[in-house]
Amino acid sequence: MDLVLEAADQHLLTPYVYPAGWPEGEPCRQLLSLFVITNLGALVLYLLFGTLSYYFIFDHELMKHPQFLENQVRREITYALRSLPWISVPTVALFFAEVRGYSKLYDNIEDSPYGWSGVFLSMLSFLFFTDMGIYWIHRGLHHKLFYKRFHKPHHLWKIATPFASHAFHPVDGFMQSLPYHVYPFLFPLHKVTYLGLYIFVNVWTISIHDGDYRVPRFLRHVINGSAHHTDHHLYFDYNYGQYFTLWDKIGGSYKSPTSFEGKGPHDYLRKLREK
Repeated sequence: MDLVLEAADQHLLTPYVYPAGWPEGEPCRQLLSLFVITNLGALVLYLLFGTLSYYFIFDHELMKHPQFLENQVRREITYALRSLPWISVPTVALFFAEVRGYSKLYDNIEDSPYGWSGVFLSMLSFLFFTDMGIYWIHRGLHHKLFYKRFHKPHHLWKIATPFASHAFHPVDGFMQSLPYHVYPFLFPLHKVTYLGLYIFVNVWTISIHDGDYRVPRFLRHVINGSAHHTDHHLYFDYNYGQYFTLWDKIGGSYKSPTSFEGKGPHDYLRKLREK
């Protein structure tokens, strides 16, 4: 995040926003800047990619499903916009620690002992580490001690749209993002790679709520896509994973998506039309 902060300072904040006597490295200024940047970035990612997905990928026929709520899209967006600023508060604290040099993020490829291969391997390890972390956090949020208070609001959307992707209770939203932020404090990661992965995971979160269940047949039981996550919303105790089905299979919570078996939401709608 320090790359984004430096760019913002150089091109906007120092010349046009902050008084000349307020140093760029001053902690209060960095915290304030990070809070603004994090919230603006989250809004852009959510609204831009959510809107693109909603208009160009999401099948609007799903809005005719009996479990699609009245005014659901507006309610999803409203809930997300109210939650994102609260989610950003602990997120900014972690970004601040990164900016102050407490993480293992590095600037140059030469700083990695494994060069470009290290960058590639770190991308894979990031995906597998965060997939594991999110699986167990997500599954834990389904425990009766936490579900009703924190995770149930996200399950209001049985037939989700891309805008449901960030419609979480703030505690739920931050907890499920925690593995993304913890990784660079444990393992070396290139700063640009981290930014790219951060954008990717937000787009992926939108994609598993987009109602597009198509996936290459040989990956159907490997990649945790929209079909898997739709069944999670519908049947509750299955498919907690984020990118892969690995941990659901290990944890005994894997369910073959009903959409792959001719029993999904689209099939239900087709049967309604045939009656």
